[in-house]
Amino acid sequence: MSQAEQNLRIDYIEFAAVDLPLLKQFYQQVFGWCFTDYGPHYSSFTDGRMTGGFTTESAAGSGPLVVIYAADLEAVCAQVAAAGGQITQAIFSFPGGRRFEFRDPSGNRLAVWSE
Repeated sequence: MSQAEQNLRIDYIEFAAVDLPLLKQFYQQVFGWCFTDYGPHYSSFTDGRMTGGFTTESAAGSGPLVVIYAADLEAVCAQVAAAGGQITQAIFSFPGGRRFEFRDPSGNRLAVWSE
């Protein structure tokens, strides 16, 4: 994608991490993300389309709500819980689909949605 096409689009998301190895394990296990470490306090990730990072140098739980798409909402909800995530709002319907919200092992708030 050219720079013009990337203009004004989400390009990177950064999250706080309390326990960086645990957080990396969680996202690899549930979503299959890959990581590159940049020292003991920072690791970048890619999900195959988007990139971002985790840092131990920010306050945990201070990030924005990030919404992730999943074709099989129920399966991902079960994987989140099994990997140590805390489901904060069970699957519910909204105009356009269904979703659930959770907190990851560092307390970051996220959601997963599907049609």
